[in-house]
Amino acid sequence: MKPPHFWYHEPATLLDQLVSMLLKPLAPLYAAQVAARIRKTVPVKVNAAVICVGNLTLGGTGKTPVAMALLEMLREAGTNAQALSRGYGGSVKGPLCVDLGRHTSKDVGDEPLILARSAPVWISRNRIAGAEAAILHRAEVIVMDDGHQNPQICKDMSIVVIDAETGCGNGRVFPAGPLRENIADGFARTDAIVLMMPHPEYEPDYDRLSLTELESPVLKAWLEPVSPPPDTPVFAFAGIGRPEKFFKALAKAGGRIAGTKAYPDHHDFTRNDLRQLRTLAEAAGAHLMTTEKDIVRIPAIDREGIRAWPVRAVFEEPARAAALLEQALDVAAARR
Repeated sequence: MKPPHFWYHEPATLLDQLVSMLLKPLAPLYAAQVAARIRKTVPVKVNAAVICVGNLTLGGTGKTPVAMALLEMLREAGTNAQALSRGYGGSVKGPLCVDLGRHTSKDVGDEPLILARSAPVWISRNRIAGAEAAILHRAEVIVMDDGHQNPQICKDMSIVVIDAETGCGNGRVFPAGPLRENIADGFARTDAIVLMMPHPEYEPDYDRLSLTELESPVLKAWLEPVSPPPDTPVFAFAGIGRPEKFFKALAKAGGRIAGTKAYPDHHDFTRNDLRQLRTLAEAAGAHLMTTEKDIVRIPAIDREGIRAWPVRAVFEEPARAAALLEQALDVAAARR
């Protein structure tokens, strides 16, 4: 879905103001439902360390790149770390281990296909069943991609990823705002914050982000290109939470952007979409370029002439991130 303008900005039109006012009474109902589900569920302990990488808002915050970075750190340290995902956007209920040679985004969703490049990824609507399947395949650590509001499994560490530019938007719960739950409730279950910045020199406003009095440690991170953009004009398109982040990052890295087109998050690209994009790119004398998350949603047969620009999450203090992972392993060992 494309977030309403008033989630992150002052209502720009009379219609914006009206819709915002009408949706405002629904927010407490949604928040109460989420809180009740969490309160009434007794989390199940599994025989592995569980690290959840989630967020408080709907839309893109950089959660999946952070999960991938943590998976790679754990595996480089010699730990059998595997990922667990609901598989949003896919048809498979699971438990099932993602096979890059066989599964598509229509099967397992887009984010698991990216994570599967770093570690085994389990898809399961039932997180307990997914965790048990991973453990049967010798997982010592399970990294949950999303699930901060899912209370099924006992988590040894809950990491919340926050976009340093947009934060929690207007501070209201869905549908009046982008929050999945009340900020105070979400932070109360948080062991660490990863603040995703647009670039390393960015100075976050901790007061605006409601992080000034938070006791949980805050780690800064940003997305860094794996390789520079091509030295040719590109027509950039994206169907992620905030497409403009991709366009800005591409331009900052030196990309010669001849045009852009944004789509809703998790957009399912049709052949008509691709025909239109190719027409726009040809008119601009440019190549098509998109994100890794978007290209996996395009059937392989239709990817000709489309390049992906891969990025990775980089921590300002990788030693602190490693220490947090070690802390999670210690907590899991203590409860077993």
